[in-house]
Amino acid sequence: MTTYWCERAWLPDGIADAVRIEVDGGKIASVTANAPREGSVLNGLTLPGFANGHSHAFHRALRGRTHHDRGTFWTWRERMYSLASRLEPDSYYRLARGVYAEMVLAGYTSVGEFHYLHHAPGGKPYAEPNAMGEALRQAAADAGIRLTLLDTCYLAGGIDVEPDEVQQRFSDGSAAKWAQRVGDLRAGETFRVGGAIHSVRAVPEDQLSEVDRGTGPLHIHLSEQRAENEQCLAAYGRTPTGLLHDHGVLGERLTAVHATHLTAGDIKWLGEARSRACFCPTTERDLGDGIGPARTLLDAGVRLCVGSDSNAVVDAFEEARALELNERLASERRGRFSAGELLAAATDHGAVGWDEVGRLAPGAGADLVTVGLGSVRTAGIEPSGVVFAASGADVRNVVVAGREVVRDGVHQLIDRPETVLAKEIEALWQS
Repeated sequence: MTTYWCERAWLPDGIADAVRIEVDGGKIASVTANAPREGSVLNGLTLPGFANGHSHAFHRALRGRTHHDRGTFWTWRERMYSLASRLEPDSYYRLARGVYAEMVLAGYTSVGEFHYLHHAPGGKPYAEPNAMGEALRQAAADAGIRLTLLDTCYLAGGIDVEPDEVQQRFSDGSAAKWAQRVGDLRAGETFRVGGAIHSVRAVPEDQLSEVDRGTGPLHIHLSEQRAENEQCLAAYGRTPTGLLHDHGVLGERLTAVHATHLTAGDIKWLGEARSRACFCPTTERDLGDGIGPARTLLDAGVRLCVGSDSNAVVDAFEEARALELNERLASERRGRFSAGELLAAATDHGAVGWDEVGRLAPGAGADLVTVGLGSVRTAGIEPSGVVFAASGADVRNVVVAGREVVRDGVHQLIDRPETVLAKEIEALWQS
């Protein structure tokens, strides 16, 4: 049994002082407010661990190298494909290890990795067909973060378009072969497996239901770009959401990533299905995607979560508060979300299959993030305003499944993650 004493903690019914949290076997055994100071002391405000609902770890190597590009999302994608062509299991492991360490330092305790870089160049399977996925599993374990591998079905280069040379690395040839390969992956203590449809552009209509046959979380890039909607309407006479609706893919398992350019009918279908929408605001603004209808979706019954996507920024606070700030820009009104609603979106581990994580309560997974309240950013704030004031740099301590991974702002498992990242990224671009 490990005991943590929190100066303040955000419990399910609000912020409390002097909170003792006892942890046993990776789960919270008890929570007591106004408790005497004992055990490991966590000064500041302790929150449930943050959930990163959507990540492409290898995109981290694009940070600071594409931001001044005056092209479009599609020209950015070509640079991303160039990077994808350079990776192999060992280099992917080294890069992802640094990326996942950065996430934990920023307060993320779980990540959903939208993984489609499966095979060797030219599409030839590795001797171990899941070598790239296993590299991500090991990277996450070494960095101390929970990982859900959202293994992604990616079969086409566009609607009725064959995969190009780089995209051949992504494709298993058919949804059935994709499912067969994914079936060999096995869950572990901090590793789970889900599925993903890359997009309606990348999986033919007649194979959508094949990808939907699993039982874990299912994600899809949905209506991120207007061009995607236009192509889908031209090919099928339906919006991407309408296509999923007609094939029975919408449901509680499904998370629609981005969900930026939706019709009123799309929102109604997603709400009736009790699906989720994962917003990735820092990436969506970096790529010029647009501002999605977050408040309208929530009001329609869609559950919200957030992700770092391209990892142009890795900061859980930035993603969470952007839901509110983007809504202010779009609606010209303030107060669109409460602080509690933003925290709920930021700690929705259920979106990536960890339903037991995301609250400081008995029986929950013991994921804790302590934020300092004495930095130049947080000094003098009301504790409930931490989502609007803090940044990842204010994270002082992180506990994942009962294990202390960050102490006093220092990663305890990886020495100097910034050095790891710099070395690997430079090596990739020089290859």
